[in-house]
Amino acid sequence: MRPKHLAIRLSKLTPHPCKDVTLEQYATEGDLAAYWMLAVDQLDGLEGKAVADLGAGNGILGIGALLLGARRVVFVETDEEALEVLRSNVASLEGGLADRADVIAARVGHDDIPLNDVDLVVMNPPWGVQRERADRPFLEAAFSSARLAVHLLHSDRAAHVEAVAASHDWEAEAVLRTEFRLPPTYEHHAKRTGTTDVQCWRFHRAGDARLPQETDE
Repeated sequence: MRPKHLAIRLSKLTPHPCKDVTLEQYATEGDLAAYWMLAVDQLDGLEGKAVADLGAGNGILGIGALLLGARRVVFVETDEEALEVLRSNVASLEGGLADRADVIAARVGHDDIPLNDVDLVVMNPPWGVQRERADRPFLEAAFSSARLAVHLLHSDRAAHVEAVAASHDWEAEAVLRTEFRLPPTYEHHAKRTGTTDVQCWRFHRAGDARLPQETDE
């Protein structure tokens, strides 16, 4: 699927409600989600893979994986309003894609997350801006699993993620650096849209073959 076509389809999803600032709910835009999921597909081949989307929000990443051929996607989300949107977006999928999706209401780091039967983990977790170390349960859950690869979107300044990965015997590869748009979602924000630099990483087990170098969007 061409990046433009995937971006259009993902942009048509009902957006994340983004109402709980403590969960750092910032929506991943269609263009970024499309380019990133296409990079995941190029690196790890989504066709026939089982994928876990942790902190799924409106489901944009996992739905992108389904559109690119994933045989199954497990969406994990804790916020009730986000879950309502997620379920609606999954239900809107055609061609049997909705039957390949499992939506789980769970809080990463507190509830049991079924990662044993998935091949890849994708996630844009809270970055720890509002609550310090808010990303750690997501990192620990992913790096404690025995998955093929973990794909993570995080702040470009988040130097700690590589250290957390290394402590679990994972190695990091920078895949994509770009800007993440921050619309004035919450009441305390200014009315204008801002941006922040982000990076998409691929993590693999130490000793696995390195894949192509990062690209810039």
